Amino acid sequence: MQIHLCRPDITESEIQAACEVLRSPDLSLGPKVAEFELAFAKYIGRRRAVTVNSGTSALFLCLSALGIGPGDEVITTPFTFISSATSIMMTGAKPVFVDIDPVSLNLEPANIEPAITAKTKAILAVEVFGNPGGIDKVCRIAAKHDLSLIEDGCEALGSALGGKKVGTFGTVSVFGFYPNKQITTGEGGMILTDDDSLADICVSLRNQGRGENGGWLAHERLGYNFRLSDINCAIGIVQLSRIDEIKAKRREVAGWYRQMLAGDERLVVPVEPPNCELSWFVFVVRLADGFSPERRKEILDQMARRNIQVSNYFPPVHLQPFIAEQFGHEYGDFPVTERVSERTIALPFYNNLPKDHVGIVCKALKEVLG
Repeated sequence: MQIHLCRPDITESEIQAACEVLRSPDLSLGPKVAEFELAFAKYIGRRRAVTVNSGTSALFLCLSALGIGPGDEVITTPFTFISSATSIMMTGAKPVFVDIDPVSLNLEPANIEPAITAKTKAILAVEVFGNPGGIDKVCRIAAKHDLSLIEDGCEALGSALGGKKVGTFGTVSVFGFYPNKQITTGEGGMILTDDDSLADICVSLRNQGRGENGGWLAHERLGYNFRLSDINCAIGIVQLSRIDEIKAKRREVAGWYRQMLAGDERLVVPVEPPNCELSWFVFVVRLADGFSPERRKEILDQMARRNIQVSNYFPPVHLQPFIAEQFGHEYGDFPVTERVSERTIALPFYNNLPKDHVGIVCKALKEVLG
């Protein structure tokens, strides 16, 4: 038996919705795109939503719409999935990393202001593993320095801080719909903003630079084919309608893990932060400080040999070879990120993971910890 790291939760409703589009003539640029956008904007509480083909594309288009390019700097985290940094690089701008808070694993707000220079144009803040902790402080820093805030909520759909939903903090905010996310469209992403001008630019950029009133072969700017099809959007509409159910399922699975791993001093087990509604994206434990990176690798290998998929979320972005070479980073630049990254273990986590499988994972983990 293989226990998988992640699995989507697709019901007959999503399948039927996709089939209905396939039976129609509107496979792309049809009514399901606008329907998904309107439903998503309403759920988050923003004026505009723009579908795209991935969270990475969404980040890139947000940065592009804000006019960020060569010579500019964008402050971001080194503890994230790599697209948070590479989307900045795709514009020609420079990602400026600052170290993270050891509890929330998000940007440490106290580290941001010392990194601001005359070249800084924006902050790209990631709500890592669904945790929005500190995003309110980052928002205030951005406003104080007249910087745009790109809120990367790709892992945090449904989370809230102080009653304010993730997706409402940024100048622009971004979500992703890869199959391991809270909701999926297979592949896909969404841009949220209250700024009509920014939304209109993103709509144009995702559609080959076409204008709102121009013809199919009239292009107002350099654009891209980052559209999301009506098939994907139909799936997304159903998934979004199930968001409360999905969050509840994931909370239950997280609760089983927390119960079964409670009190084990060899592990740091994630908890829900104060004043926060956490929409669980993954369940990532950390080894205690006495464990070496080599020992972590042995643990990952031993779990895999037991047919339990686990992973090392996340390796430090600044130490990815091509980024380290381009920007001159080396080990020791961001010690909190490095210390955390060397000890994380992502355990199997998805909506319909059975409780007995959680028990198998926990029992195996305790055994291989020694």
